Amino acid sequence: MQIELKPESLAWQQAVRNYVDNTLIPREVAAEMNGGELPAEAMLEIHDRALQLGLPGMDAPSEHGGLGLGMVDQVVAWEALGRVTNALCWCFPEAQSWMYEACGASEFQLETYIRPLLEGKRREAYAITEAESGSHEVINSRATRTADGYAINGEKWFVTSGNLADFFFVQAKTDEGGDALFLVDKDSAGIEIVENPLFSHTFPSHHPTYRFTDVQVPDRNRIGGPGSGMDYSRSWFRHERMTIAARMLGAASRMIEEATEWARQRQILDEKLIDKQAIQFMLADSVTELWAARLMVYEAARAHDEGADLKSLHARCSMVKLYSTEMANRVADRCLQIWGGRGYRRDNAVERFYREVRVDRIWEGSSEIQRMIIAGALAKRGLDGM
Repeated sequence: MQIELKPESLAWQQAVRNYVDNTLIPREVAAEMNGGELPAEAMLEIHDRALQLGLPGMDAPSEHGGLGLGMVDQVVAWEALGRVTNALCWCFPEAQSWMYEACGASEFQLETYIRPLLEGKRREAYAITEAESGSHEVINSRATRTADGYAINGEKWFVTSGNLADFFFVQAKTDEGGDALFLVDKDSAGIEIVENPLFSHTFPSHHPTYRFTDVQVPDRNRIGGPGSGMDYSRSWFRHERMTIAARMLGAASRMIEEATEWARQRQILDEKLIDKQAIQFMLADSVTELWAARLMVYEAARAHDEGADLKSLHARCSMVKLYSTEMANRVADRCLQIWGGRGYRRDNAVERFYREVRVDRIWEGSSEIQRMIIAGALAKRGLDGM
């Protein structure tokens, strides 16, 4: 059940898959049993191997030293990386293409923040979500003009990988009107952690709440022009929704493979578990939904590479994020059921996926938000415009 890919894409797929199978997956259980953490030398090894492959620069333009990959090849990589639990595949930073567009007019921003991401020397986190965020984008944080820049005040929730980051992309309202993005060093005076809650998954990346109190940010750390913050955030959302969908393909594939192998060898009286019709139906439904999701994701990726209309791409990203995350959750439920009591053990990958893929229906826009975007696009442009 493979998507037709070019030879160079197949070679790239195999390289990333080798990294996943040989470097990441063997460390999952150790991470799970140690609060998501691995020894420093292990983290350094998986990080350095990711750098050797060029993973931080998948989306970065080649003229800036990145791989400059199209979306299809990025999906190829993230599908393979999605086979890993415990967010071990998040061991590298990402220099995304929108950052070069947003920061391209500032050599300072490129050299101080974006190039170090590409080189794996710094880590980023996105401080966008706020307590009031829900079905609509809500930004109450303020960036007030000062003599030589801005003073940022506000509170940001669910700052994923904030504990590992060196700096934040902070979105805030400005006196000039509209939202802006700012590059803010995490060690800036006035930034404090309000809470660092534990979640269902066991990740080295945490999701703290940060309070910004009169955090001084110079003019040179503002990204883009007046009111451009949400435009850049939407670019980030489109990218994240595509890569989340790709990861769900990898997660579902691994769960189906492991559940199938278990059912093949599990003896129930005088027959194998896989010979039971109830088990066959669960596996058949899972494979069918995975195939449908894979077709959707790769078609949306090809539309990106072919330069499809931006509004159409926005809707397609919502559709693939919605369908793939819902699919992966159904697959996780079925596969855990196939494993029975053994599927509820934390040293079983399907148990970890069962906890981990649940949040993918929430972050970067919940399933309900995606449905609103899709329905809105349909109302405005009809089926032919999606």
